[in-house]
Amino acid sequence: MLKNWRQLSLTTKVMFGMIAGIVVGLLSRSLFPESPMVTHYLTNGLFHVVGQIFITSLRMLVVPLIFTSIICGTCSLSDASTLGRLGGKTLLLYLLTTAVAITLAIVSALLVEPGVGANLESVSNFAAKEAPAITDVLIRLFPSNPIEALAEGNTLQIIVFSVLFGISIAAAGEPGERIARIFESMNEVMMKLVALMMNLAPYGVFCLLAKLFTTIELDAIVSLIKYFLLLIGVLFLHVAVTYCTLFKAFTGLSPWLFLRKMEDAIMFAFSTASSNATIPVTMETATHRLGASNRVASFTIPLGSTINMDGTAIMQGVATVFIAQAFSIDLTIGDYLTVILTATLASIGTAGVPGVGLVMLAMVLQQVGLPLEGIALIMGVDRFLDMIRTAVNVTGDCAVTCIVAKGEGGLNEAVFNDPDAGEKEEEIDFHHIR
Repeated sequence: MLKNWRQLSLTTKVMFGMIAGIVVGLLSRSLFPESPMVTHYLTNGLFHVVGQIFITSLRMLVVPLIFTSIICGTCSLSDASTLGRLGGKTLLLYLLTTAVAITLAIVSALLVEPGVGANLESVSNFAAKEAPAITDVLIRLFPSNPIEALAEGNTLQIIVFSVLFGISIAAAGEPGERIARIFESMNEVMMKLVALMMNLAPYGVFCLLAKLFTTIELDAIVSLIKYFLLLIGVLFLHVAVTYCTLFKAFTGLSPWLFLRKMEDAIMFAFSTASSNATIPVTMETATHRLGASNRVASFTIPLGSTINMDGTAIMQGVATVFIAQAFSIDLTIGDYLTVILTATLASIGTAGVPGVGLVMLAMVLQQVGLPLEGIALIMGVDRFLDMIRTAVNVTGDCAVTCIVAKGEGGLNEAVFNDPDAGEKEEEIDFHHIR
């Protein structure tokens, strides 16, 4: 049995972990609903500890992986102007897909009308965090202390410093080449560390989902079933139509093969509900499974995890229409255009704010005069929907990475067209490390 388990692919192992976690969580909820022993020792004990250790370990990889990979990618560029072109294409594509996402969400919500007849008795107060001004965001892109930025995990500041440092290495001649070789070696070591964590993934995913489905508010999902199903439908529609159409149009490659190769990254994003925590898996998927060069993926993936908020933008579009209908408030065409513009720009403006989804939604509601108390209506189901939104965001990151890589001549089509490329996880034999 153990031998058969070792022969399974990582995707299959993680899938087993997900399904087993959901089943165990639901069984614990139904069979031991008020058992202090199950709650204390299993749900908040074993499942919580192992799940959080797994999440923390993934986040541990993010800063050194971003730092080393961006420096390696930047210092390998033969022309510094390539970086500006690369950044411009990436930013434009991320903003385009975000605008399309929220437009699709608003149109779908207006057609389905999920908020008509909604019960408002459960509405409670919601205290919105203040979002930073766009001027502050631009200033904060540049770290006053890069060591502090690395210690705090400020992704945008790390990206800016890494890019500048990489350019300086490329411009330094022979001394720069010596430093570049050090970072290339560090990057190889980081990828070994990623491989190590991937071997532990099925167990971490199992514990995360087992705890979630023991505690998730199922009653809230039932009461908001129309909103819940509409949002899921629009998220899947955005992937199937927007991403697949753009991918096919700009790369000429199969979007269905692309989605199949995204399995690992999608499952990790769903389990962790964090684009940042999924960066190591997303990077490995983009380079080893999809064939994007490291010099492109090392820039587009970290940037996308910070500013690509397509899933969140869809939530804002559906939620705005839902709350307006629930409170019987009519919005004009101008209001909806304001929502589209605000949400698109906010995907960058609130990049470093904790609880970014609710902060962005509060900004949007304030712009069109809707009550912030309406956010309390959807908070009960937001945890589960956040998992799906993160999976959509990660899919968008990889789609944009492949499109940009294709345009920059950095997409290995032989790797992409190989269905088995990068599929077998790298195992580390601790008995024979050398």
